[in-house]
Amino acid sequence: MADKKSNEQPQQIDLLDVLLDQENREPIILMDEKGKQLTFEQVAVIPYGVDDGDKSLYCVLKPMDKIDGIADDEAIVFLVDEDADGNTILRVEENEEVAIAVFDKYYDLLEEATKKPKKAPAKKETSKAPAKKPASKTAGKTAGKPKK
Repeated sequence: MADKKSNEQPQQIDLLDVLLDQENREPIILMDEKGKQLTFEQVAVIPYGVDDGDKSLYCVLKPMDKIDGIADDEAIVFLVDEDADGNTILRVEENEEVAIAVFDKYYDLLEEATKKPKKAPAKKETSKAPAKKPASKTAGKTAGKPKK
């Protein structure tokens, strides 16, 4: 018996959906200008505003394959863009100042996320017993000089 799925086309997946999926742990596979597949680990997706105030979406990807000129501990900043057909594509950010600013934003977000939240002071548990009445009329008042 033939498998029904063999006649079906593979499902087209939008790259933006993959990048924004916090549960996705699969590598990102891109094609270079020569048609060679390159595998990347997604590090972060960073919205960043440039001069005009509009925010663009960038992603930081770490190559899993050896790429000439990229050290093993380096990552690449990509601009999330659209092609002429409206498909999501990634373009290497060639403006060094923007790439550095995106990395700085990533490091800021990373530092913020790793800070331990300040603990709130522990609340005293209240007993269910009725509150005691003050022993005297001055109970609970600030101590001071006695009145004459």
